[in-house]
Amino acid sequence: MKFPLYFSRKIAFSKDNKNNLSRVIIFIGRLSVALGIIVSLITVSTGLGSKKAIKERLGDFSGHITIKSTKSNSSYNTSVLDQEGLNIKNIKALPDVATVQQYAMVTGIMRNENSFAGIIFKGVDKDFDSLRFKKFLIAGKTPFFSGEGYNNGVVISEKIANDLHLKVKDSIVTIFSKADQKPIYRNFEVAGIYKTDIKMIDDQFVIGDINHVRRIQDMKPEEIGGLDIFFKNINKIDQDTPKVEKFIGYKNYAEKATDKYPQINDWIGLFDTNIGIIISIMLLVVIINIIMVLLILIIERTNSIGLLKTLGATNGQIRATFINYTLIIMVPGLLYGNAIGLGLLLAQKFFGIIKLNPKDYYVSVVPVDLNPLMIVSISVGILIISGLALVIPSYLISKISPVKAIKYN
Repeated sequence: MKFPLYFSRKIAFSKDNKNNLSRVIIFIGRLSVALGIIVSLITVSTGLGSKKAIKERLGDFSGHITIKSTKSNSSYNTSVLDQEGLNIKNIKALPDVATVQQYAMVTGIMRNENSFAGIIFKGVDKDFDSLRFKKFLIAGKTPFFSGEGYNNGVVISEKIANDLHLKVKDSIVTIFSKADQKPIYRNFEVAGIYKTDIKMIDDQFVIGDINHVRRIQDMKPEEIGGLDIFFKNINKIDQDTPKVEKFIGYKNYAEKATDKYPQINDWIGLFDTNIGIIISIMLLVVIINIIMVLLILIIERTNSIGLLKTLGATNGQIRATFINYTLIIMVPGLLYGNAIGLGLLLAQKFFGIIKLNPKDYYVSVVPVDLNPLMIVSISVGILIISGLALVIPSYLISKISPVKAIKYN
């Protein structure tokens, strides 16, 4: 074993540390490291968890990317998807594509004797992924859409249900308007109620049979308004979108889930900034405290430094000894910090202790993403950066004269 590492361990585990200033200094150093680890773990885990949860909610409701016609305007009434160059079979065959579902949309007004609500009626076909949608259901079920005839069952949001005082199996009249024509009335039955916690979705969208939209929009039986494409990993959306675009034709375009709602995309982008700022502050606090610990330990053990120099130890060996000593002091702080931080995160993950207002945060519970690589990286990163930060202060040792140090008391 090399001398610096051996001697640093002897100092670290020395009984002298329990009866002098070292005890207080070591406690302060370990406490700062533990707090730094706890705050860093919570910041990164909840920040990444929030980004992931919001992206998944957006994507799982309306597709990770959506294929639309270039004729589509700002209206929610979809234009017919152009079939020239569109190859749905090849899109489904892409390795990263999980499912593809057809849809068409039209705007309308749901009305009863109590109130009314403007809605976007999203008609889906037999390829609708009801299992993916199931996570949003809070009451009832998703109707079975066979692609034939007209299914009058619809799934409405909790917000619309509350506004119109509706519950499962209630009937509701919906009015659709067409240019230069009389309004079209449809009577639907509430089959299910969903909740995504994303206001822009919950305030408007109703899921129903695509054949109703086809009839209202005078579309042919085989025509569709767009495609919702779901990837196996939403984090690869930027890499996978160009692969899909090869098979959609030049008269259609692909729109990412996050691009549909730019305000949400901007909100998600803030997480990266906030995580970076908080991690930087905590790292600075840890480094300052660890440097303080090193300097006080050097001053406290000036006699030992002088003795080591007299016995032939080089400045480099002594610096390495005290850097190793300080890093060894940090290890219990790392362990306690990880234990407490992970304990708090696991409690939040499984029990959802801390709640949020979905109107402001788009999720109702603080989400947690426990990535093992991230957890290890935080601890190793703090240890390495702290070690590098100790190099310059350790040069104070080279200024200590052996003769004066031995006399120092």
